[in-house]
Amino acid sequence: MKVGHILALIALFIGSLRAQKVGFVDSQSLLDRMPEYKAAEQEIERLTQQWQKEIDDIYARVEQLFQQYREQEPLMSPEMKRRKQDEIEAEERKARELQRKRFGPNGDLFKQREEKMKPILDKLQQAIQSVAQEKKFAIVIDRSAGGTVLYGEPTYDLTDAVAAKLGIR
Repeated sequence: MKVGHILALIALFIGSLRAQKVGFVDSQSLLDRMPEYKAAEQEIERLTQQWQKEIDDIYARVEQLFQQYREQEPLMSPEMKRRKQDEIEAEERKARELQRKRFGPNGDLFKQREEKMKPILDKLQQAIQSVAQEKKFAIVIDRSAGGTVLYGEPTYDLTDAVAAKLGIR
């Protein structure tokens, strides 16, 4: 393909973009105003604290066992030392496994966040799509999700229209 052809295609593409109506929303602002989002965040925070306490309790037990071991070590036979060390290691493994189960990449926290947030995010997406279609916008950029908008004419900001569609202020 010749340079002239490429330049013509680029000019055509840029020209077609100008004909497109582009709007933007601040989805984080909308989410922060949704009561169901706040409730889901609070529930996730409560679960996170509860699960972290479970893990901290096991680590406290490990520390307690280790302190006992250090205090009693001089009086222990080699067999008793080995059993106590095995007990400490088993508790440590239990804590690490629970931590991975709760907070790992596909752990309980990830699953809870997905379960609680998906319906809220779907509702927001539907509202954005509905407003964009009603107002004839071809593209809507989320300024809070890395879609940096350095300047936006207020008439193209759909955030308030989407908030109204969601029934929030």
